[in-house]
Amino acid sequence: MDGCGEGSRTNRLMVEKLSLSCDRLLSHLQLACCPSHCASPLQGKDLLIHCLLDTELKALRLTGHHGDISAMVFGTGRDPLLLCSASADYVIVWDIRRCYRRTREGVVASGTVIGTLLGKVVHLSFCPCDERVAACSGAKVYILNSNIEEVLSVLAGHLGPLTAAEFCPWDKDILVSISEDRTFKVWGLKMEQILYQSAVLSASPLLSMLFLEKSRQLVTGSADGQVWSFTLPEDHRCHLVTKLDLHKVQQRHQRHLDTVVPQTGGVLGITPDSVETAKPVLRLCAYHRLPDIDHGQQSWVWMGSSDGLYLVDLGTSELHMTLLFRDYPNLSITMAGSWAMSQGLDNSMIFVVTSLFEALVSVLEVRLLGSGSVDNLCQHLERLSVMPSAPLMPESPLNAELKKKGPKPPTKTGKRGVKEQPLVFHTQVKSSGYTQCPRMTMFSPKTNVQKKTPGPTKTNKKIGCLVSEYPGDTAAPSVPHTNLSTVKTPTPVCCTQYSGDGKQILCGLGDRSVLLYKSSLTGTPAVYTGHDKAVSSVAWSHSRQWWLSASEDRTLRIWPTGSPEPAVTMGGDEKFSKTIRGAQFYYLDKFLLLASGPSLHLYLYHLDNTQDDIKRYQQRSAIKLTRCLETKSGTDITAVSVINDFYSYIVLVSGADRSIQVLDMNTGTVASQLPDAHSRAVHHITQNKGSMFSSQTPDSYNLFLTSAVTDGVKLWDLRTLRCVRRYENHLNRCHPCTAAFSPCGRFIASGSEDNCAYVYDIRSSSYLHKLQRHSDTILNVTFNPATPELLTGTLDGRLSLFRPGNAAIRVTLS
Repeated sequence: MDGCGEGSRTNRLMVEKLSLSCDRLLSHLQLACCPSHCASPLQGKDLLIHCLLDTELKALRLTGHHGDISAMVFGTGRDPLLLCSASADYVIVWDIRRCYRRTREGVVASGTVIGTLLGKVVHLSFCPCDERVAACSGAKVYILNSNIEEVLSVLAGHLGPLTAAEFCPWDKDILVSISEDRTFKVWGLKMEQILYQSAVLSASPLLSMLFLEKSRQLVTGSADGQVWSFTLPEDHRCHLVTKLDLHKVQQRHQRHLDTVVPQTGGVLGITPDSVETAKPVLRLCAYHRLPDIDHGQQSWVWMGSSDGLYLVDLGTSELHMTLLFRDYPNLSITMAGSWAMSQGLDNSMIFVVTSLFEALVSVLEVRLLGSGSVDNLCQHLERLSVMPSAPLMPESPLNAELKKKGPKPPTKTGKRGVKEQPLVFHTQVKSSGYTQCPRMTMFSPKTNVQKKTPGPTKTNKKIGCLVSEYPGDTAAPSVPHTNLSTVKTPTPVCCTQYSGDGKQILCGLGDRSVLLYKSSLTGTPAVYTGHDKAVSSVAWSHSRQWWLSASEDRTLRIWPTGSPEPAVTMGGDEKFSKTIRGAQFYYLDKFLLLASGPSLHLYLYHLDNTQDDIKRYQQRSAIKLTRCLETKSGTDITAVSVINDFYSYIVLVSGADRSIQVLDMNTGTVASQLPDAHSRAVHHITQNKGSMFSSQTPDSYNLFLTSAVTDGVKLWDLRTLRCVRRYENHLNRCHPCTAAFSPCGRFIASGSEDNCAYVYDIRSSSYLHKLQRHSDTILNVTFNPATPELLTGTLDGRLSLFRPGNAAIRVTLS
């Protein structure tokens, strides 16, 4: 179990409210619970109903089945509160309050038989309005009327026995079933036909399923611990959103806990298993928090397994809490066979669990007062923020200044040194006039000169609005507008960047050149050459008077805007032992920042573009190393991200050891480190920088994206160093595909290896648009900071421009 504080306080997180001994093993039966009651079999054929709100109330015993009860479920409503139970002979619906009343009156409580001789029913479920019941028996689903004995329909199509079937909460005419054949099917109840059939998902049977109503997603889990999340749109064509392995998620969670807070006597953590065991996903239940503390965790899901409970955020594939039976020695159950889950009262959860090897049933209550164990563990850490919250320290590296050389003092000379000095100090001397002809007319003044009437003054139309605001409510770019090839022979588009005003585009290519385009991609681009290898990064200065390019040849060049020659060339094999990564301007153009190997270099610089034909090769610019920082582990830096649009102390770097480190340049130290951020090394980091045309809330700037091969894109919150969402609809298996924020902060774009670009809503893990019509893998995506446009660059050297559907004009340029 995760948490912090004293062990006694932590152990009260999960409380056993009730423990029942049975006369037979109930390890694989579907039990039932709701916020007020729980139900379990008694002597095989009877039902025992316990009131959770009043523990002193005598349990209600219901009789009516002639065979052993195999499944039960409570209805979705509370008035009346219905319970459906099934055996091989009958399927019965009980009105719980009516049964309590008849028992108090001394009359035998009875239910309504709605099904007869359906076989062994393994799963029951009510529709959202409690009018229909789905009963799974063998390879068929029986749709029953909950009021009378009537079989509405029989659904058959699976190749193996069914394990569960649930009604869609937002469409009562849709039902989804899962089976031991490892597939799920979406059924239309009106036509009694299959609307969608999945492929084989796993090598193990599917055991549990859940609907997430807010995100319109379907979640299913298997016996080997795999969990899938699919979208369920109106056309019923399901798309995979998330896939995770519960065992691997737990291992990553434990490594993160060991890094945040080392294991001590006061912190309870997960002890690594000596033997790796399977974690079957026996039950799934959505966790809805109270409105006053709900921060958008609509994708938090409780997962019941054989060894305990797991609280997982499907939006990030991160584990928030683990409640293991071995950490609670006072519990009567050590290994679970089946689970029943329900949202309780006052932000609590109710769980009914059966023992796998003993005839025991236990009722557990979990009460979460905070926001989760990891968040509580991180509370003692200093909150990081992109926005500075304190002034610069006196010894801060950011206080460094480049000393400028003053003019040389004049040398003192004696009287003997003054010889043959010129009488004038300019090149032209006015003539005395003796060589000109004498004037023949005297001076005559001009009279009656008409004054010019002042005309209407011209007003500057540009003064009215200096900067047009970025539209915050526009749709995402999705319609192709322009497509062109940068070079005649295919070459990768390694990097792209818009200027701050959105009028120009820098494009670094794999053929060692840099192209400068207009933002409309019209006209002939300016070509800049000089590097000996592929250009790895390009960056504009904040003033837009300079831009830089870094290459795989370990050199960096700073170019004046409009000049064909660089003002500064630095680097080489003798200066940098490894390739330059993430070179860019920093701190409102005061510094140059770049990474090489495990080191992060911070340079002061002075650029002088004046030329002297006599001293043409004399270097007038100056660059000075101010600070060199190294990663904690000494691993090579693979990506760097900083903000140059405003003052910020934070620098984000990723290492080859799969870690992310946060550097505080105010102190010149590593402020925090996140190990195992991805399953592979991060190859790209980008921050939510906004633009000069769009303003966001201060907390929005604390979001950043990371991309890694085979591990999708993750959205992080700098304040907690927690992954808040994950995007993995796109394909990224070998190439360094990048991601980008839109200036308004509402959308995220990512490149992909399936010749498509994906646009996500930042609030959803499923993609919003899939931009096709590309000829090769999309390596780079960039949003225009001034207008809603998206630029993509491909592996074969083509650039494509996309605009929103309501403003785009379909034009294709070859």
